[in-house]
Amino acid sequence: MRLFALRGAVSAERNDASEILDATTKLMQEIVQRNALVPENVVSCIFTATNDLNAEFPAVAARALGFQGVALLCAREIAVPRALPRVIRVLIHYYAEEGHESQHVYLGDASALREDLQAAQ
Repeated sequence: MRLFALRGAVSAERNDASEILDATTKLMQEIVQRNALVPENVVSCIFTATNDLNAEFPAVAARALGFQGVALLCAREIAVPRALPRVIRVLIHYYAEEGHESQHVYLGDASALREDLQAAQ
């Protein structure tokens, strides 16, 4: 087993706690499925949110999905004037078998952040 890292992002429709949790849950479930992740192999998840999303911590959704023993951190995304609004990002560090290929996941409006990955999704 070796350490891997993967990225993901999702857009939220509005600054509402349930919307932030629903969007983060959808993102995390898709990441788990595409990468065959189990929380026991995850070392850490670093979540960021744009300044317009502050109604809830995205990490709350990860805890509800079973990431109990995982180091989780929420931070504010850099406020670049031309940045896409209402975006939650995650960077996940995890262990997987040698030869594993990380499948990055970008959902909703956040898919525009990585148009190079769209063919693979």
